[in-house]
Amino acid sequence: MINKEDLINQLREKGLKLTPQRLAIINALVKNWKAHPGASLIYKDARKKAKSVSLSTVYATLKEFSEKGLIKSLEFDRMENRYDGNLSEHINLICESCGTILDYNLPATVEPKDIARKSGFVVTEARMEYYGHCRDCLKRKA
Repeated sequence: MINKEDLINQLREKGLKLTPQRLAIINALVKNWKAHPGASLIYKDARKKAKSVSLSTVYATLKEFSEKGLIKSLEFDRMENRYDGNLSEHINLICESCGTILDYNLPATVEPKDIARKSGFVVTEARMEYYGHCRDCLKRKA
C-alpha cells in the first residue's frame, strides 16, 4: 500500500519540491494504488484537485517519481503503461481480458545477494509478471 506521508517525505528527501500538481498526482496514486493506475486515470483524478495539472505534467511527474525510486513504472506493449506503488518484491498478475493488475506476494523469494554470490550477476531491479484471466472475467465467461 502506498502511504501519502511516506511519498511526500521521500519526495523531499530526494530534493523535489511539493507543488500543488505533484500533491494532486500523489493523491491520485494513493487513491488508486490497487488499480496500478495509468497516466490517464491519474490525470483524470488529479484534475479534480488541481485544475492546472496537464497530461504532460502527469507523464513528466510519473517519470520523475519512477526514476527516483518512489514508484515502479510498468511498461507494456499492448496496453497503457501503469504505475505500481508496491516496491516490495511481488508478482504482477495481469488479466488479458480486462487489464486488471493484481499483486501476488512471493512466498519465498530468491535473494539478489544470493544471485550475485553464485553467478557474479548483480541484480539492480526485478519485475515478474504472469498473464492470464482474473477471477471476475472467468466468472463472466462461465
